[in-house]
Amino acid sequence: MAIISRGFRGRAREGGGKLPPGQYLTDDFPVLSAGPTPRVDTDRWEFTVETESGQAHRWSWAELLALPYETPTVDIHCVTKWSKLGTTWRGVSLDVLLEDVESAADYALVHSYGGYTTNLPLEDLLDGKAWIAYRYEGEEITPAHGGPARLLVPHLYFWKSAKWVRGIRLLDEDWPGFWETAGYHDYGDPWREQRYQDD
Repeated sequence: MAIISRGFRGRAREGGGKLPPGQYLTDDFPVLSAGPTPRVDTDRWEFTVETESGQAHRWSWAELLALPYETPTVDIHCVTKWSKLGTTWRGVSLDVLLEDVESAADYALVHSYGGYTTNLPLEDLLDGKAWIAYRYEGEEITPAHGGPARLLVPHLYFWKSAKWVRGIRLLDEDWPGFWETAGYHDYGDPWREQRYQDD
């Protein structure tokens, strides 16, 4: 007697293959923060890239909005196991912002208003993989979701997409950020379930 009926192919995977292991789909956009929500006025907002040699490149809000933008539609995955598919953003690619920045750095430490930091290999910010996003689903990004601007790195767990972004420091060596010093994974690939340091 067969244990599995002929023609049974298993249950369809939720998300049609777009869902990393251990994740579930949500239509909501949950808000998770490590501290109070900063309220940053766009007239005082500034984004800075500082090289490993200390050279600084700065953009005001008006200068950021004047740059060529993209409207990526991407899936996002939170380390707390929710995923949201097909989200649409508007922002400036890090390729544009780093185009004239001379650096031999391999790593980046992202800084936010409010003191949050997160680390990434520099290559994960380049080649169309990351944006400074300032609109979500056609609307300004609310402060609760990281507005006026947040980093968007959708191929990594969402804690790497720092809210309230204010700058990136380019480094020769990897420096852990806020959650990484608390035991979270240095890289955070959702497809490899890299949630914690030992994953």
